Amino acid sequence: MGRNEHFREQLDRRGRNEEQQEKNKRKEANGENEGSILPSAFPKEEVDAEGRRPKRKVAVLLGYSGTGYKGMQIDHKQKTIEGDLFNAFVAAGAISKANADDPKKSSLVRCARTDKGVHAAGNVISLKLIIEDENIVEKINSHLSPQIRIWGIQRTTGSFSCYQACDSRWYEYLIPTHSFLPPHPSSFMGKKLVEYAEQKGDMEGYLSRQAEVANFWPEVEEKYIKPILDSLDDSIRPLVEEALYATEATDASEPDPIIDASIDLQEEEQANKEASGTSNVNETAEEAAEKAAGEEAKEAIENLQKQEPGLVLNDSTDGSVALPQNTVNKSALEAAVKALKKAYMDAKKAYRISPERQKRVQDALNIYLGTHKFHNYTVQKKFNDHSARRFIKSFKVAENPIIINDTEWLSLKVHGQSFMMHQIRKMVGMAALTVRCGTNPSIIEESFGNVTVRIPKAPGLGLLLERPVFDSYNEKQAAQHGREKIDFSKYDKEIEDFKEREIYQRIFREEAQGNQFNSFFTHLDNYRDPTFLYLTSGGIEATKRLSNKSMQAKWEDSEDENASGGEG
Repeated sequence: MGRNEHFREQLDRRGRNEEQQEKNKRKEANGENEGSILPSAFPKEEVDAEGRRPKRKVAVLLGYSGTGYKGMQIDHKQKTIEGDLFNAFVAAGAISKANADDPKKSSLVRCARTDKGVHAAGNVISLKLIIEDENIVEKINSHLSPQIRIWGIQRTTGSFSCYQACDSRWYEYLIPTHSFLPPHPSSFMGKKLVEYAEQKGDMEGYLSRQAEVANFWPEVEEKYIKPILDSLDDSIRPLVEEALYATEATDASEPDPIIDASIDLQEEEQANKEASGTSNVNETAEEAAEKAAGEEAKEAIENLQKQEPGLVLNDSTDGSVALPQNTVNKSALEAAVKALKKAYMDAKKAYRISPERQKRVQDALNIYLGTHKFHNYTVQKKFNDHSARRFIKSFKVAENPIIINDTEWLSLKVHGQSFMMHQIRKMVGMAALTVRCGTNPSIIEESFGNVTVRIPKAPGLGLLLERPVFDSYNEKQAAQHGREKIDFSKYDKEIEDFKEREIYQRIFREEAQGNQFNSFFTHLDNYRDPTFLYLTSGGIEATKRLSNKSMQAKWEDSEDENASGGEG
């Protein structure tokens, strides 16, 4: 339904509510609502005693940190932003006890349905609330965690729907600049990029697209890695190199090689730690890096043991004990791998993007501008699906990077009419991959065509909804009916303080503790399958030469995701 048709249409809300109440009764009778995180229906005597109070159609302006939440949209079984909001409305008396058992009775509509873990400095929901109390905003906030804040509640026209009335949305994505470094030459992708460039006669073009970072890895090897390797015993050095360069790779013959799953798992583990209070928020970036390097070292050695069945790891230092010839001291091996892992990560964090490299990022993002078919940038959509057509107004890289915890970050801001599920994360993922792999940017244009391109979604950690825009409603409907404009600017100071405290610092802290971006791109670099070879000079043809089609089918976004109405 279009905006004009929506405002003309008189919805049968009474009939809709009665139908929903009947559904809820059937669910309760079948036990389907057991364990719901939403309030249960209040006893009839409590409902009758409360009395009727006037409800008003309003727009609720809010912000939130999505860490620990399964997204924005209400879910009876999982922790969501709307679930906490609805409970707070009931607790503050903004929703009557008669309507407490079903959000649909209050005509709740969201402007943007953000994904799991995604943040919002400004979002809007519209619904009917009891707002007689002049302190209602403070009362609602008192029932919310510091991760969710109501900025204001504004009266709207009776037919207002924040989803239908929204003209466009602004999102921001924060990404470490080391994400744009080329894959390590020893990685699967690093080797394939050179192999296909030579095969297709594109070596000159490939080298020109990587010119400003051509010396990064040779200098890192000489300055950081060689001194550590030279200090190792001859018996252990080959094993350390093998653990570093060969064991990170994910073979497509392994079960369930889903790239996004490992990143989502990291995010969920971190969220659970924060929720339970076990996460060390005071941990320094250096301590976090040390811990991460140790965990990566253990994983690398476990993989090495799988590849070297005859290898025996032993911590014994007793010379009187006879040990097999291929026995290696486990502690020494682990310490060496840990030192090298940390050296690589330190070198990446020390990287500072050049103006030339930053321009390549901007040039890649510029290709998204205008109207295109974004069927490859979401889930469950085909080329001929009309809903995959989306209009991007702007996509800009902030001129000046920022340095937090010794890591340099870029801010990418995108303005579009609306976005499909995972669309922004996949747009960022594709742009970052083309830059870091020295890919011809034309691959992005090709992805809008009638082809299938598997695009991994960049970590949700860096994404936040800045604000929705309601210019048309403000100029026409609000002005005509004497309603206040929906405008976040009056809350700028509170929003900026909240963003810094609950969103930005959380993003920087989680990345320092978990190195999610490094894990994401390193995993992709070592994914031994043609799935992502469209990034090479071989283009989409190289991707089509799949060695295992059944594994290609497994590599996808979660099958239980509902693509309709998704944002970000």
